[in-house]
Amino acid sequence: MSFEAVLQTMSELNDVHLTLLELAEQKKHALIHNQVEQLTQIVTKENKLLKRIGEMDQQRVDAIGNFLIEKGYKPNPRVTVSDLTKIIFNAEEKRILVDSQKQLLATIRKLREHNELNQQMIEQSLAFINYSIDIIAAPPDNDMFYSKPTQQQDQHLRRNTMFDTRA
Repeated sequence: MSFEAVLQTMSELNDVHLTLLELAEQKKHALIHNQVEQLTQIVTKENKLLKRIGEMDQQRVDAIGNFLIEKGYKPNPRVTVSDLTKIIFNAEEKRILVDSQKQLLATIRKLREHNELNQQMIEQSLAFINYSIDIIAAPPDNDMFYSKPTQQQDQHLRRNTMFDTRA
C-alpha cells in the first residue's frame, strides 16, 4: 500500500511541475508583451505551487519512510527515490518507479530551461532599462552645444586661473 503512496506522490509532484511549466510559458509571453499585471499574477501562482511542492516533498519522505518500514528497514528521511529502486526487487514495481522518476526529472529539466530563458529575458530588459535611464539622466555634454568662440576662450581662461590659484 505504501508503494502506491510513493507513486501517487511522484505523480502529484509531476503534475505540479507541469503546471509550473505552463506558468513559465505564460510568463515568457507576459515578459515579451510587457504585461506587468499578468506577470504579477503568474508569480503569485508560482509561489503557491512552490509551497505545495514543499508539502508534497514531505509527503514523499513520509511515504518512502512507510514503505521502508513495510519492507523491514529503518526509515531514513535522506532516502531518495533512486535509493528506493535499489531495495525493490519486484521488476514491475521497479520499472514503474523508475519511469515515474524519469518523467518527473524530465519535467523539472524542461522547467529549469524555461526559467533560465525567462531569467535571461528579464536581465536583458533590466539592462535596457538601465541603459535608457543612463541616457536620460546623464548630464548634458557642453561640447555638444554651439557657443561663440570668444566664450570658449573665456571659459578656458577661467579654468586656468582657477587652477593657478589652487596651486
